[in-house]
Parts: sequence; C-alpha cells; structure tokens
Amino acid sequence: MKIVIAPDAYKESLDAATVAMCLRDGFAHVFPDADFVLRPIADGGEGTLAALLAASNGQRRHATVTGPLGECVGAHWGLAGDIAIIELAEAAGLALVPPALRDPTTSTTYGIGELMIAALDAGARHLLVTLGGSATCDGGAGILQALGARLLDSSDQPVGFGGAALARLARIDRAGLDPRLSGCTIEAVCDVDNPLLGPEGTAQVFAPQKGASPEQVAILDAALAHYAPILARDLRAIPLDQAGAAGGCTAALLALGATRITGAEYVLRSTGLDAEIADADLVVTGEGRMDMQTLHGKAPYAVARLAARHGKPVIGIAGSLGDGVEALAAHFQAVFPVLPRPCSREQALAEAAQNLETTARNVAAALRVGGWLGNPES
Repeated sequence: MKIVIAPDAYKESLDAATVAMCLRDGFAHVFPDADFVLRPIADGGEGTLAALLAASNGQRRHATVTGPLGECVGAHWGLAGDIAIIELAEAAGLALVPPALRDPTTSTTYGIGELMIAALDAGARHLLVTLGGSATCDGGAGILQALGARLLDSSDQPVGFGGAALARLARIDRAGLDPRLSGCTIEAVCDVDNPLLGPEGTAQVFAPQKGASPEQVAILDAALAHYAPILARDLRAIPLDQAGAAGGCTAALLALGATRITGAEYVLRSTGLDAEIADADLVVTGEGRMDMQTLHGKAPYAVARLAARHGKPVIGIAGSLGDGVEALAAHFQAVFPVLPRPCSREQALAEAAQNLETTARNVAAALRVGGWLGNPES
C-alpha cells in the first residue's frame, strides 16, 4: 500500500514537514508495512520558501528588514540562479505579531519591498513573491513605499504605514521606484483567489483573523476601495477580482507589472507531487483549518484536484473545521478535525502534534475496519 501524505502547515502551530511526520506516525500504527511518501506542501503562505528551496536546491539568504509593526526582524529569502524566492510570511507574517498586538489597520508590508531590493542587489532578475499568512491589510502599499514610490496625501505628505492610512491617499509618486524593476520578471504566488474588495474581499474575509474589529473591517474595506482607483491611475490598471491575497498585496504587485499565479498549483508542480499520486492507493492532506475558504486556492484543495485527476481517494485532516465545510464533500472522501474536546487556543496549539497523530491513527483504523467490512473473508 502506498500512502502519499501532502499537508500544508498548521498555522502558528506546526510546519508542514512536522504535520506530515505526525500523520505518517499515526497511520503507521495501523499500516506499519505501508510505503509512505511525505511531500510537505504550501500555497504561498508560510512554508512556501522551504518547499521551493528544497525543489530547486536554491540558497537560503538572510536579511534584516522592517517587520509588520515597524520593528526590525530577521527574514529569510531564497536564491536559485537569478530567481529570488521571497516569502511574505517571513517579513510580514501573522506569526511575527503577538495576538494582543495584532492590528491590520496599522501593520505594514514594507519589509517585503526591502527583501525585493535585497534580491535585486544580489543579482536576481526574476522575483517570485509568495503571498499568504500576512498580518497586514495594506494592499501592498508598504511594498511600494520600500521600493521607492511615495504615497502622498492631499498636502503632499507621506500617508504612513497601514491599511487605514490609505483613506488619506491622494496620489502615488512613482518617480523614485527602483529602476531595476523594469528589467525584472515578477510573479505573485497567491494562496487564495479572493477579490480585493467586497463581501468576499481581503478585509471582510481575512482582517478579522488578523485582529480587526467589525468597525476596523469596514474602515479597511473603504480604504482599499479608495486606494484601488489611485493605484490604477498612477501605476497600472489591474483586475481586482483576484487581487485579495495577503491583505491585497497582489494588487500592488500587479500594478508593478507582476503576473499572478496560483500558489498551491505552482508548488505542487515544483515538488513533483503529480507523479507520486499517480500510483498511490491513498492521499492524505490537510491544513490548520478547513472550511469554505479551502476551495479558494488553498493547498489541500489543489491536492484533492490532483488526486481526482488520477482517480485516487483523498482524506483531509485539519486542526479544525469551519463554516461551509460541507462543500468539501464534493472533493474529499472525508475530512476530520483533530481536536478531541473543547479547549483553549493555547491548549490546542500545545497539543497539536499529539492530537494529529492520534487522529491519523483513528482514521487509519477506521479505514482498516471499512476494508474488512467490504471484504470480511480476506
């Protein structure tokens, strides 16, 4: 029996490699002789840098940049030939901000622009910017500021950092943009396909997860709606329907001439998962939370689509299940949460590895019983 295990990270808890090992250990209790193939994946959020570096044999680099709260943080990025891999979560990720300090009205993506400059300084001419897991909702304004654009209010003063500041934006002065950008290929590797604005937009769907109150969500959505036409006028007209990844960073990168690509599918191609699934008996995937949003470009959905292409059963095991999880039944044979009982967030994070292994063991045992019921004489 060949079991392919291809999970994403459990955000703020376990990285994808650890999740894969816990799932394997759980299944191995029941199927000790199975051939386990572990392929930790990502969709543009945290862990994407590691996955792509492993696939490309690239070099891991380090830089000190501006973090989401304006503080200095250490961030890694990758270089493979002239291709730079820049993971947003390294410099503007939610995990960098303690829960009590999370505020997407003021947090910035400035550090991502600084990483792009570091990559240009190192000779990169192809910038692969992976977008997901952000603490921000500034439409990528911080990226533009770091790259040399001036975001000015009606008095020609800088508007400052954060999504709320975009409400004061009057114009974008592009004269100071790093001239090397014009000779670069930029790709925005996105973890979701949500629009920039509206009920399914980046502020309304994701800002509450980053600490925004309902009032702040409304402020951010209005500020981004004000920002979008100025971005189009002063830089480049862009499609807004899939520009919502990472607090709207996709919008800024598209305005710089980037091409948008789906993160999960890109990572899956890069890691050779298709060939492994082709002759698998079972595929297991998962992420920290599976819900309706999983179907908007998240890694487990990409794995499920790949499994369906080869006619292979796929099971999702998640930290928790959320609203709209019923819609996943059309794509997964089954989905399971790992929490065995109500508990605090802190307890759930602390016990994640053990809960994950236990759940995997129980799922495997159920599969074994199901196999016996289907063929009791075997």
